[in-house]
Amino acid sequence: MTDNNFLTEEQAVRYHRNILLEGVGRRGQEKLLSAGVLLVGAGGLGSPAAFYLAAAGVGRIGLIDNDTVSLSNLQRQILHTTPDLDHYKVVSAAEKLKALNPALNIEPYQERFTENLARELIEKYDFVIDCTDNYKSRYIINENCVRLNIPFVYGGVLAWSGQAFTVVPGRGPCFKCIFPVEPPPDAPTTTELGVLGAVPGVIGTIQAAEAVRFILGVGELLVGRMLVYSALQARFFEVPVERSTDCPVCGKL
Repeated sequence: MTDNNFLTEEQAVRYHRNILLEGVGRRGQEKLLSAGVLLVGAGGLGSPAAFYLAAAGVGRIGLIDNDTVSLSNLQRQILHTTPDLDHYKVVSAAEKLKALNPALNIEPYQERFTENLARELIEKYDFVIDCTDNYKSRYIINENCVRLNIPFVYGGVLAWSGQAFTVVPGRGPCFKCIFPVEPPPDAPTTTELGVLGAVPGVIGTIQAAEAVRFILGVGELLVGRMLVYSALQARFFEVPVERSTDCPVCGKL
């Protein structure tokens, strides 16, 4: 199938600014339209990540979240609006994404993310975005992505700062290498310390960019390095992270 036959006239106009980019072009846009990305979480990180994936033309977007929209979410979870209160987040999110780009395949999973469900879902996608807010889910994503050889990007936010790094199995450290021990139950969270709404916006956007660049095969992913953002200082910092040969998840890859 040739480039001219794949993109419709409407798509060529919609994605024109993508197509102009070096490293994208019509062929790259075809890759995006043919790709599938799973987002675990449809809240603060999932909102900007999903919006930008849909705008970029990622053809199949999976969203898993079993939570409903609450009033305190609206300060940062920009996929949801006041009329969505008490509605399931994946339903609200799917409506907004389809309104933005009706031709895409949005796949909402109104379920709690568990080990068994992770095994079933992750293998259906090309890339995973960790938009969760708890370490149990993050470890589940990490273990299953490593086992299935599917890359993912982690994002975390707290107060005025956020961080992100990408795991490509066999190419660098996994989440367990960097966080071998789960923080104690009394570790601070956004519930106690809060979070500036724009911070998950920044980190979620970075996560979307990682997914797009992986699909296109261009640029340099955040593998072996953690990108840290400080909204108070208006600065980005890069922290090298290393793979552990003793890691129980990826140590033998």
